[in-house]
Amino acid sequence: METLVYDTAGLVHFIASIIALITGSLVLGMKKGTWVHRKVGYIYASSMLVLLITAFMIYQLFGGFGIFHIAAVVSLVTLIGGMVPVILRKPEGWLTLHFSFMYWSVLGLYAAFVSEVLTRIPETPFFNMVGLATGIIMFFGGAYFYLQKHKWEKQFGDSLNQKFKNRIN
Repeated sequence: METLVYDTAGLVHFIASIIALITGSLVLGMKKGTWVHRKVGYIYASSMLVLLITAFMIYQLFGGFGIFHIAAVVSLVTLIGGMVPVILRKPEGWLTLHFSFMYWSVLGLYAAFVSEVLTRIPETPFFNMVGLATGIIMFFGGAYFYLQKHKWEKQFGDSLNQKFKNRIN
């Protein structure tokens, strides 16, 4: 495992990434707005935060700031963009912001995972593998998102917004 994980930060990063992959996949597939969805979602968000913090402690690949650090910044933006509306329950349409950003957060995690796997194949061109993995996952994931977004807005927006309105009153 020495070539997979180089130090404590790498080990924590690896463990957090496994937890995030599992919980992110569960959240995408489960019924939205339930108690379980919220709990698993908070585990996802927490593990992603740990994963992102440790990502900025790992410099073996480039000896400094590299492409995966840029991806971590983008990932942090999507995570914040998905969690702030849930915490504040604002602005109007916060639910659409939440599921949109969180969907892209998990999709980015999938792209990072596949990139990491492909770059470990001996004698493969690093940037080609990262680009290929990210491009394919984002293209097909984005197409699926585009096709489903209006259905999800109607399905989740109506029922979940009503649940939250009932809870407040």
